[in-house]
Amino acid sequence: MDPCPFVRLTVGNLALKIPVATKPARAIVHPSSSPCFCKIKLNNFPFQTAAVPYILLENSNFPDGQFQSVAATFRLSKDDIHKLAGKSIFSGKPCLKIAVYTGRTGSTCGVSSGRLLGKISVPLDLSGAESRVVVFHSGWINVGKEAKIPPAEFHLNVKAEPDPRFLFQFDGEPECSPQVFQIQGKIRQPVFTCKFSSRSTGDHSQRSRSLRLDQDGGGRWLSSFGSERQQRPGNARKGWSITVHDLSGSPVAAASMVTPFVASPGSDRVSRSNPGSWLILRPGDGTWKPWGRLEAWRERGSSGGLGYRFELIPDMGAAGVVVAESILSSVKGGNFSIDLAAAISGDSVRASLSPVASPRVSGDLGMAVWQHGTAYRGFVMSTRVEGEGRCSKPTVEVSVQHVSCTEDAAVFVALSAAVDLSIDACRLFSQKLRKELCQNHDLAT
Repeated sequence: MDPCPFVRLTVGNLALKIPVATKPARAIVHPSSSPCFCKIKLNNFPFQTAAVPYILLENSNFPDGQFQSVAATFRLSKDDIHKLAGKSIFSGKPCLKIAVYTGRTGSTCGVSSGRLLGKISVPLDLSGAESRVVVFHSGWINVGKEAKIPPAEFHLNVKAEPDPRFLFQFDGEPECSPQVFQIQGKIRQPVFTCKFSSRSTGDHSQRSRSLRLDQDGGGRWLSSFGSERQQRPGNARKGWSITVHDLSGSPVAAASMVTPFVASPGSDRVSRSNPGSWLILRPGDGTWKPWGRLEAWRERGSSGGLGYRFELIPDMGAAGVVVAESILSSVKGGNFSIDLAAAISGDSVRASLSPVASPRVSGDLGMAVWQHGTAYRGFVMSTRVEGEGRCSKPTVEVSVQHVSCTEDAAVFVALSAAVDLSIDACRLFSQKLRKELCQNHDLAT
């Protein structure tokens, strides 16, 4: 089955040149010593915030050798493109709107700390973007009051490019051992089945048998990556696993809870300092091999969001590489994503302002992944999960460039299931879980 067409709209190479008066007033701060940022908005998508570097006014060109950073990314499905085109009948072409500010991001006493310098609109014509790269703007543009001579100038690149993805959806909640369908338009085709298991004992030997691990091969990974903690009955969630099978019944990926989700002393929540963890596995050489490790915990506060950290485990025993770290709303749910193109930009401003929607990752992450021999680049995957108490049938998007066999797709399905199950694993221990998630001692209470 063919992948679904997607378009990736990126905004990058931001820079700002601001003229300075020959006789500056005492209150004026030279722009090179003052931070600048912008807010980027597309239609009904959440706005994204990015830092804007300052360039001396004498420089007419974007500096040679400047890293081609990505400041904001919008992922557009075919339906999104049609909606944008539909609005253009009455209001002209859809536009990308950018508001440029001087000063720091955030607010003080409810008042925004930044001062608006000006606004920019870039018209978008997305017809044909599903099959070819389209550049909408590349270069400098005046911003602010035109009466100023010389005016302030803002540099940006805006382009759209094809980004086809495979789309999968669980036919039920992961703990109910559902089928997984591949979706292309209105066509739904079963491709995987899931088997969820919850054991009352968490010993590694039983877990190894259930996942068909041998003691000389994959079994040792479970003991090296996980830990069995001392806990009181009812104050730990452990022994969960989910195995993904292809339609022939062969196991092609798995997620196993290797570190129990335990309530911190004196509380009924899983803390960041003591997270639970999953090992994501894929078959290889007749056994299971670790592919990634997911840690999850419950954040402090009344909202109690789900904090997570995911790392890839390269071959040859190299140290894991963190590729996603963020917070999901435990009430509304949210998107878990691995996007190395966004990570390479090193945009800590955008990440800190939108923790629920985008991953927080280190600026040199993309290069670190390549140095460890992991062949992932650009957008990798994303999954949508629901919050506590809601019926969750996760959807999974996987970039076509990262799928060359069934196991490649299945491992992301297993990761999606682990993220979804972590919402339940991190629920307050004063709350009851559904029966499919309960162990024997839970059912007896």
